[in-house]
Amino acid sequence: MTSRMEVVGRVSGRRRWSDAEKLEILAEAFRPGVRVCDVIAHREVSSSLIYTWRKQFREGKLAGAVSSLPVFAEVQVAEPTPPAPEPALCSSGLIQIELPGGVRVSVDAAVDAGALARVLSVLR
Repeated sequence: MTSRMEVVGRVSGRRRWSDAEKLEILAEAFRPGVRVCDVIAHREVSSSLIYTWRKQFREGKLAGAVSSLPVFAEVQVAEPTPPAPEPALCSSGLIQIELPGGVRVSVDAAVDAGALARVLSVLR
């Protein structure tokens, strides 16, 4: 003889939700990509409670909740400033190297010697 037993997970009667629990459920329910109906089933909360709590949250009536009304910042548009002119190279520090075949390389006196050697080895 086999008997069948069904377990009902719903809580009957009226439950009390703390503001922290309400905020946690709201955060879960309105997270991007989450369906409110899935949270309602998982948390065993009525849909009317979810939307009542959301209204209370927006009105700042839940303890620890900050109103979600949009906050705007003042923006001022300024005229674009032209870029500062680049300093002119001192002609006395300019080194010009002319390679066979007509290739000419001009570098400043402060050039990295190792980098210049690598460039010249490729150009030869």
